[in-house]
Parts: sequence; C-alpha cells; structure tokens
Amino acid sequence: MIVGPLLFLAAALLRIRFHFFYDAQLAAYAAHPGLITAAYSCFVLGCLTLWPGIITLARLIGVQHPVLAGWAGMFTIIGLMGRVFHGGIDHLAFQLVDVQSLEAATKAVSDSYQVFHVVRYVNGMMMIGWVLLAVGAYRAGILGWIRSAALASMFFLPLGTLKGTRTESTFLILGLCVALVPLGINVLRDGPPPSRRAVGWAVAWVVGQIVWIGITILFPETMQH
Repeated sequence: MIVGPLLFLAAALLRIRFHFFYDAQLAAYAAHPGLITAAYSCFVLGCLTLWPGIITLARLIGVQHPVLAGWAGMFTIIGLMGRVFHGGIDHLAFQLVDVQSLEAATKAVSDSYQVFHVVRYVNGMMMIGWVLLAVGAYRAGILGWIRSAALASMFFLPLGTLKGTRTESTFLILGLCVALVPLGINVLRDGPPPSRRAVGWAVAWVVGQIVWIGITILFPETMQH
C-alpha cells in the first residue's frame, strides 16, 4: 500500500512529457531508452508490489462485508495481473526498436494492435475492481468518502499496450497514493513488529537482489545460462 502507489507515481512522472499513445512511446524509447525503461519498469514493479496491499485492504473490508471484499480483491488483483501482461507486450515492443528499428517496431505494434488475446476480456475487471474496493472501504469505515473517491478514480486510468501518461493520469495515481499510503503506514504501526530473524531475511533478500541485478548489468552473458 506504500511502495506500489509510489512506484506508479514515479512511472507516470518519468514519462509524462511524452504523448501517451504507442507511436510516441516507441519514439520516446528510441530517443531515451534508459528513461522509458525505468518508467515502464516502475509501473510493472508497482503492480507486483501492490497486490499484498490489496489483499490486506480486502481483509479489512471482509471483517464486515466478506462477499464484497472477496469480489473487490479478486477483481483488483486480476486487473494488476492484466497490467503486468501488458507490460510484457510493452517490453517486447521496445526490444523491437533495438533489434530492428523504430519504424519496424511501430509497424509491428500497429499491425497487431487489435489481435486477440484473452486478457482483453478482463479489462472490465481491471476497471471495476477499484470501484468495488472503494465502496467496500467506505462501507467498512476504513476510508472516508474523499479517500474512497480518490481510490475509485483509478477506474479511469488508461490501460492497454504502450499506454503512457496522460495529464489526468498523474492526478488519478496521486489519488491512489492519498487513499492507500496513509492506510499502509497505519497498518505498519498497528501490526506486530517483525522479528529480528524476519528483518535479517528481508535485508539478505534485498542485498542479494541488488547484487544479482548488478551482476546481470555488468555481465549480461550470465542471463543466457
């Protein structure tokens, strides 16, 4: 609930100066590959880190409204999974810019933009999940109406292949931060402190991941084995 929304916000701000549609996003990658890679990576990491927060919020709602909590949590997490799927498509499209050309990548995306994929048919879940979650949080007294409305506004966040940042997208993600970050802080304060062993494992895992990322950057051939 803390890290996920902030990663979304970082992603939105990193790519806000470029037009949000796919051709402009590919051109932005061709001109600024590091910046666009960081933006899209932050968004995918936001999805991957937010789902435990959604489960926690659904559990809080479920104390009073278990059925609503179940549907809200399931739809929202399916939506996050769908956005990760789109992130994979985005990654491949960016690689086409590198291994072929900007023109070839743009043509490939244009020619395949409307092709069938099953995730398209859960787009409604991606959108309605936020509304159900907001209604549940309000009815359970977890969020007031302002923060609940801010959470529900994520319904309007653009989704699909190579979607950049619209002006309103930044405000929608700010609404998500307003809704969830203070709640995440409260959950940390109210919950039992982690044991030393848990903290040690967490630190070891983070350090290990940083070392591994550094190795793969310095020695990319290690990813081929």
